[in-house]
Amino acid sequence: MARRAFNLPNMLTYARILAVPVVVLCFFFEGRLQSSDFARWSALAVFVLASLTDYLDGYLARAWQQTSNIGKMLDPIADKLLVATCLLLLAADTDHRGGIAGWSLWAAIIILCREILVSGLREYLAALKVSVPVTRLAKWKTAIQMVAIAFLLAGPAGDKIFPYTTQFGLTLLWIAALITLYTGYDYFRAGMKHIMDE
Repeated sequence: MARRAFNLPNMLTYARILAVPVVVLCFFFEGRLQSSDFARWSALAVFVLASLTDYLDGYLARAWQQTSNIGKMLDPIADKLLVATCLLLLAADTDHRGGIAGWSLWAAIIILCREILVSGLREYLAALKVSVPVTRLAKWKTAIQMVAIAFLLAGPAGDKIFPYTTQFGLTLLWIAALITLYTGYDYFRAGMKHIMDE
């Protein structure tokens, strides 16, 4: 069991969890929340590396037949921690240079609420020994969400290279939020059948 807990796929998942405070530290280099170009490029680099581990850990676990219960539990938690932290950081960017502000806050709220609600539903259904599989559309939602956050982390620093970096990130965030609404409804519709049967 200890060997499974410390296999490479799980170590990649642990690394993704450890990347969360590192992303936060990138925005606090000067002891306060600030979004200098260096902070943004540093946060983006850590986020991209962490996002790649999301693909690698699952792929390696299946390829090497090293799936484990701890991996299955921590993988979605690591994803949600990374996404939630980045969304909160971008929303807390007080000068709003490339941050999530105004109506765009609703997109972030939709994404965060859905993650919490679906996690609660999954936990309840797990107690009933019911599994709700991840749909292909939900996987696309996650991919679009990650790309959106990457563009938003680059924000004003990225705008200096590609002028529409921030706008592109916000557009993708809204697309992810709309897909989130649909997939969230889909999960609840599937879950409610089991809840009503009880």
